[in-house]
Amino acid sequence: MQGTVDGFSYGLVTPVAAFLMAALGGALGLRCTVRSLHGGQTFKAGWLALGAASIGCGIWTMHFVGMMGFSVAESAISYDVPLTLVSLGVAIVVVGIGVFIVGYRGTGPATLATAGLVTGLGVAAMHYIGMYSMSLRGEFAYDPALVVLSVLIAVVAATAALWAAMTVRGFLPSLGASAIMGVAVTGMHYTGMSAMTVHLDGHASRLVQGGSMTTVLLPMLFGPLVLLLVAGVIVMFDPLLISGEDTWNGAREPRTRRRPQGRHTAPAPAPVAAPPAPAEEDFWPQPGPTAAPAAEPASHYPDSYGPR
Repeated sequence: MQGTVDGFSYGLVTPVAAFLMAALGGALGLRCTVRSLHGGQTFKAGWLALGAASIGCGIWTMHFVGMMGFSVAESAISYDVPLTLVSLGVAIVVVGIGVFIVGYRGTGPATLATAGLVTGLGVAAMHYIGMYSMSLRGEFAYDPALVVLSVLIAVVAATAALWAAMTVRGFLPSLGASAIMGVAVTGMHYTGMSAMTVHLDGHASRLVQGGSMTTVLLPMLFGPLVLLLVAGVIVMFDPLLISGEDTWNGAREPRTRRRPQGRHTAPAPAPVAAPPAPAEEDFWPQPGPTAAPAAEPASHYPDSYGPR
């Protein structure tokens, strides 16, 4: 008898919440990995480790938030605590391997492909370990084609995430990269969920054991959420970000001053005054010395009309 599987028991609430968790972990991981490039070798390993933990916790939280909306109508579901913890450890470790590979060896084609393959296979393993941690009165079966598709999505998503972690700069590009990562990882999760069918059997060997969702998943989600919160606080109070030298993922270019060639510079020579322009040449003849006025001619008239 095949069970009635529902991956959206709460509608779009769980897919949207799962996407937000994956995007948040991706955004913090991007910030931490890029910050490792600007902090020198002293704190590089610490920033890379924090970035790996953020991405790993974001992916794991996404998975189990999505699982909250998963139900089988004919049977209750419980979760094995040790296997659930193993899936969390696998998520953090494999993401850490990929992040440290690209963090120290760069994003060359061969290096990026190797890191993306390891991380993608690890993320897919985390997903299916988490699925195997579920127990109910029946058996699980998987469609091989959809399983392979989900693994390919995980590898592509991991490769793109590692590439973005080392190359994307600026707030808006980082926001877009985090959203793409969230969509890819969430798509991988629901592709893997669609590959699963449940065959109910009252005498199956895989009986309900472990804790329920409220007693296992909710308390276990508390730890990764606290780690994401701590990572967010560390990022927001990063001295480089506070000082304004680094705007999220886009580092400002340092200001440089033009230094003089020598220790002392000679003062600039004073500008030489231009010689005065020559006086305009007068083309009119200049007047000579003033001539004495000519004597007045004697008057033709006597001084008086009568004899003196």
